[in-house]
Amino acid sequence: MAAFMEVLDTTIVNVALPHIAGALGSSYDDATWALTSYLVANGIVLTISGWLSRLFGRKRYFLICIIGFTAMSFMCGLSTSLPMLIIFRLAQGFFGGGLQPCQQSIILDIFPPSQRGAAFSLTAIATIVAPVLGPLLGGWLTDNFSWRWIFYVNVPFGIITTILVAILLEDPPWERSRRERIDVVGISLISIGLGCLEIMTDRGEDLDWFASPFIRLMAIMGVGCTVAAIIWLLKAKHPLLQLRVLKNRNFALGTLMIGVVGMVLYASAVIVPQFAQQVQGYTATLAGELLAPGGVAIILLIPVVGQLMKRGVPLHYIIAFGFFTMALSLFLAAQLYADVDFRFLVLCRIRQTAPLAFLFVPINMLAFSTLPRSLNADGSALFSMVRNYFGSQAISLSGALLTESRQVHQNDVSSYMYLPRSEVHNYLVHGQKLAEAHGFAPLRAQAWSMYHLYNIFQQQVAMLAYNEVFDILGLVALGMVPLCLIAAPPRKPKAAPGGAH
Repeated sequence: MAAFMEVLDTTIVNVALPHIAGALGSSYDDATWALTSYLVANGIVLTISGWLSRLFGRKRYFLICIIGFTAMSFMCGLSTSLPMLIIFRLAQGFFGGGLQPCQQSIILDIFPPSQRGAAFSLTAIATIVAPVLGPLLGGWLTDNFSWRWIFYVNVPFGIITTILVAILLEDPPWERSRRERIDVVGISLISIGLGCLEIMTDRGEDLDWFASPFIRLMAIMGVGCTVAAIIWLLKAKHPLLQLRVLKNRNFALGTLMIGVVGMVLYASAVIVPQFAQQVQGYTATLAGELLAPGGVAIILLIPVVGQLMKRGVPLHYIIAFGFFTMALSLFLAAQLYADVDFRFLVLCRIRQTAPLAFLFVPINMLAFSTLPRSLNADGSALFSMVRNYFGSQAISLSGALLTESRQVHQNDVSSYMYLPRSEVHNYLVHGQKLAEAHGFAPLRAQAWSMYHLYNIFQQQVAMLAYNEVFDILGLVALGMVPLCLIAAPPRKPKAAPGGAH
């Protein structure tokens, strides 16, 4: 429940941004800070959550995060201005960042390796289905009630989760609070580095990328502080995050794989409803409904994947199959056309999300199969951070790529739109006659014909841009297939217990 709330809030805001902008008297671009601020804070805290868990004790830190996340959700709903909403979204992301790593390290400690597949399957329902259902729930609440309810909906679930965790959860001896040195340098470098990189990618397109002094400053600070943070964490005596977890081959490869899964999952969960709303003219609710069947497909397929692992199918074969089918589905989705209907978009979304069932649980099993128990907290923090941070970067970069691609295709297609061209001339004449037949005056009919042609032109350019983004995401997924085949030895996942301790 905790992870579901946190992941849900990474996408539930997407379809409500136009309503938030209108209600708070801001532009759409400014309203996107409500999304960016959450992702920035979330990415930073994910990295240091292992250290915070050791500092406070895992149960206590988990409860702090749940209570803080719930309270900040309520305050977001009460916001009366955009700056107020951004501040509370920052705080919400700060508390939310600790929920997923805590949940994952709890599962790793409580369940023996032979039962982790079943446990991670339940986790997958929360982590994969939440971003899929986010736009659906957000659209329905926004259209039928108010955008404020996309935040209020967290409150009852947060209260229930707090009570259940307080009653049922106990820390193992090695996860109770203990004296931890505060790594001020590490925290500062990670916070500045990841935060600046997220701001750079999110605002780069709006500010013309490196033509902007602000974006250049963010790039220099982001890259410089991130590199410095890596060097510091490798050399510090008491780092807040043990990067030596990446020396474990399976964990390093699994972390990279889950990062790519996050990229495709979050980017597609944003651009599909965006296409439906901005190009096809769907309502927020209808755009969200496109994603719901994909969530159902994942829930139905996860038990099938569990059976495959029980029957001894090698993990790296399952993961390779998942990435290959994901790439194929994205290439098929890059076939958008002018008269695309709701059914086509739903089928595209089902094909995109179904392969996630073959990825999430097997990748988790692979990554933690040989990681020592003492590194579970650091591994969970880094694993969750990479998935969410890659996902947030993919959201920003896919939006920027859509804008850039539209501009390129607009220039290309407009070269064929000159009036003396027979196809253009005949279309305008036909449109004008059609308008006049419906009672338009000649001048108004001519203007209507030009306007109609312009709308079709914009729709065609947009479809070319969306198709290009799907092709790029498909290539990224396809590039993981060879890596999967060399990632793990062909052994049953039950062989993992020996290395877990």
